[in-house]
Amino acid sequence: MLAEFAYEEIIRPVPQPGPPRPGAADAAGCPPVGDPGAPPTADAAGGRDPRSDRAADLLPHTLVLDSPSSHLTFHARRHAYDGWQVDPDTITLTDAGAWPRPFGDPLEFLARARRTLGIDGATLGHVIRELTATLAADARLDHTALPAAELAALPYAELEGHQTGHPWLVLNKGRLGFSAADTARWAPEARAARPLPWIAVHRDLATYRGVSGLDTPDDLYSVELDPDTRETFAAVLRGRGLDPAAYLYLPVHPWQWDDVVLPLFSPSVAAGGIVPLPPDGDARLPQQSIRTFLNLSRPARHTVKLPLSVLNTLVWRGLPTERTLAAPSVTHWMLGLRDADPFLRDECAVVLLGEVASVTVEHPVYDTLREVPYQYKELLGAIWREPLSRHLGPGERARTLAALLHVDPTGRSFTAELVTRSGLAPRTWLRHLFAALLPPLLRFLYRYGTVFSPHGENTIVLFDERDVPVRLAVKDFVDDVNVSSERLPEHASMPDDVREVLLTEPPGFLTQFIHSGLFVGVFRYLAPLCEQQLGVDERDFWALVRAEVLRHHARFPELKERYEAFDLLTPRIARLCLNRNRLHLDGYRDRAERPHAAVHGTVPNPLYEP
Repeated sequence: MLAEFAYEEIIRPVPQPGPPRPGAADAAGCPPVGDPGAPPTADAAGGRDPRSDRAADLLPHTLVLDSPSSHLTFHARRHAYDGWQVDPDTITLTDAGAWPRPFGDPLEFLARARRTLGIDGATLGHVIRELTATLAADARLDHTALPAAELAALPYAELEGHQTGHPWLVLNKGRLGFSAADTARWAPEARAARPLPWIAVHRDLATYRGVSGLDTPDDLYSVELDPDTRETFAAVLRGRGLDPAAYLYLPVHPWQWDDVVLPLFSPSVAAGGIVPLPPDGDARLPQQSIRTFLNLSRPARHTVKLPLSVLNTLVWRGLPTERTLAAPSVTHWMLGLRDADPFLRDECAVVLLGEVASVTVEHPVYDTLREVPYQYKELLGAIWREPLSRHLGPGERARTLAALLHVDPTGRSFTAELVTRSGLAPRTWLRHLFAALLPPLLRFLYRYGTVFSPHGENTIVLFDERDVPVRLAVKDFVDDVNVSSERLPEHASMPDDVREVLLTEPPGFLTQFIHSGLFVGVFRYLAPLCEQQLGVDERDFWALVRAEVLRHHARFPELKERYEAFDLLTPRIARLCLNRNRLHLDGYRDRAERPHAAVHGTVPNPLYEP
């Protein structure tokens, strides 16, 4: 909390004079405070700048709380993008007339620093609730944590249930709307695979879309449902005097059915427009995105993404009506770009997990009202996504990028375990990682003016049988693909319905999705971890990232103008803020559009100079 709030300048800890503190975080070796790309300078005595010493210790900082007589002290060091690393063992609280005492209660911190943080009363109440739920989830994860060696042996679906959440977001497992019983049943850390119930929705309310090969609902249901199950569904409808041909089938999250569909679609349920059906019998496991389910019983069947109207991280986790409708069209266009590009298709062999079919269910009232909160336009529907298993080559294994940040109860990182298993030198392994991740992302950006949001949950690394990173898989197209607002010739093939739903950004800001999603959101934590556990200096880490970007530039010199328009190597970038959005910008208020990350000033770009 202290590190991320300080990064976003929600708080401004003040460095204190005095000797640095050697300690447990010694080996993390941060870059100097300020621009990590800046060259070392001489100190007043004409010697070497002490900030450039890679073995520099943590420096003391003070943060005054709401009462001037109360303050926190702690030791911290600075990292790339003006990031912070706070040693938790050094945090102490001092009150007037009392001795300093160790301090580690984030809830008490909120109470003591609410004015310092600039949180109003209504927001504070919700923040405390969301933080408490996050801490409870963290406690459950801690009680069942496995060693890194055991995690490395888990299949992709099972590994997801051991992840601890987005490190940038302090309130990363709030799940407002879930009860304790709901969390125990449906949270990823529950690791409980269960069948999902299905519903039938009349075609007056529901619309089907599919890619080529899944052109009709029957094309989808023939691979997703056994003949006996389809006959059971049809029998339920016929038993109520309804025509099965007039209905579309889709799974529904049990929580969503009980808390949203039955109350808000009650006229349609009463009139037979929506009919409950039994489960299909396949056990499905919720993933980190909480509304996405992998089929464990039949792994070759599609992954399903369902609306879940709980507030988690920054948004309500529903499915926007217009994007659900357009998902197969977005998939068709994205796959078309890849398949026509030999570099993406053959050299990178990038896997795009297409959202190949959807059933969109509009609410008869809410979807006609532009001004109502967006959560009421994301209530019911389903997206079927290609399963990862069908894309894995012999010996390949898959893990989300988020897994690389995981640290086990003994302090061993998951990344260190994989590097050891690979038998490669750490720098060599990292080169393989960057060569797997960056070229396809850069190709889409520079050649097609299209960018994913490659954060840890929707970016998947594929490894060979030696646990060496070899290629990239990406999911969540319709939610996390953005295109340049300046039309490029390559956009001529974009269908109108795709153009209408994909978010657009100016070229200069489009690079933020790679910076913030991948570099700030993942590498900002991975770099110090690699320094601490692999002995790779943090500056060397970023030099390797920069080298991969420049290697791509050299490979395609004809795109020089695009490298300047989509400049990843600019001296500074905008500071995107996720926690500031919750505390200051949007809070918990209803709004007609989904919120986005706040922008607050700029930070130095570690890729600017070698």
